[in-house]
Amino acid sequence: MSAPAPLDDARILWKLAAGRIHGETHAERLESFYAGQSHGYDRFRAHLLHGRQELFASIDVPQDAVWIDFGAGTGETAEFLRDRLQQLSALYLVDLCPSLLAVAEERVNRNAWSNVWVVSADATSFEPPELFADVVTFSYSLTMIPDWFVAIEHAVSLLKPGGVIGVVDFYVSRKYPAADRRRHGWATRSLWPLWFAFDNVHLSPDHLPVLESRFEKLALVEGSGRVPYLPLLRPPYYRFVGRKSPLPESDPTKSSR
Repeated sequence: MSAPAPLDDARILWKLAAGRIHGETHAERLESFYAGQSHGYDRFRAHLLHGRQELFASIDVPQDAVWIDFGAGTGETAEFLRDRLQQLSALYLVDLCPSLLAVAEERVNRNAWSNVWVVSADATSFEPPELFADVVTFSYSLTMIPDWFVAIEHAVSLLKPGGVIGVVDFYVSRKYPAADRRRHGWATRSLWPLWFAFDNVHLSPDHLPVLESRFEKLALVEGSGRVPYLPLLRPPYYRFVGRKSPLPESDPTKSSR
């Protein structure tokens, strides 16, 4: 029997405010943070992690596509895809946290999804059985990957030519962003990274510039969203969808991976 929602929230808030993260490896640190809050994760994060459903709804799903979700956590990605899930050849839910992966396994088994695979692996090195992926996503996970820039380059190598990447996450702008980008003030750029870093969530001004340098931009939304129980606080987040460049027409046999 699960704990009542207020008790779940109290545990999660305590973990966020006073929990001590420990461990020698990234996987151990993730487990020390999420152990004890995994079963209340989805409901609580629904009010904190904004733009996730909009991201997944905005990505076209080719028939028999391979989709990799890095930092998939509890596997709620599969729920967001709804009826489109059956169009996929395979959906790989990749994470390093045992507590969250256990919830993902329960979800997959409960729904009897035969094309969804829960994988304990690193986003910088996971290789699917298929040669290429059609879609790669990072949903509030890029800020928790120490070598996030390596994870992006790995996504580039995994995607087939013309494949799509989708990212939604917290961020802060550069002090002098591009003219068509949001410019956050000093307080936003200084205080939110400190706030999130306590939980090993590292906001970066460089996510969007790197993504735009590696992918053709299809869509970009920059916004802000409320924090549960602290409605006056509105951390900034972005939603990015991009496409990997197709192979040059003059040399269609050359692989980009």
